[in-house]
Amino acid sequence: MQYPLSSEKLDVAFMALADATRRSILARLTLGDANVMDLAAPFSMSQPAITKHLNVLERAGLISRTKVGRLRRCRAEREAISEVTGWLETYRQALTANFQRLDLLLETMKKQEKENQR
Repeated sequence: MQYPLSSEKLDVAFMALADATRRSILARLTLGDANVMDLAAPFSMSQPAITKHLNVLERAGLISRTKVGRLRRCRAEREAISEVTGWLETYRQALTANFQRLDLLLETMKKQEKENQR
């Protein structure tokens, strides 16, 4: 299987997503751009702590930040998020196929058992 993201980039992305605060920030950003103060509002942590979380997400390529006047605007990087979800989707499809084969095997075994009982 070939993936657009390198193994190293996937490692960094999943490390960034391993934290609930960062997942919440990213979820908020999928609704639209926001400044750092808006992102910090739902959390009981300092702005420097939020900034550290944003740095991790930015290094992972999941968000980008731009300076607009005195404010820092954050944006979800949809392409990077799509690449991560594409990687996950590949495995979801493989697991679904495995479960379908297992279901078919179990159904076949049940039919054989019923026939043997007659």
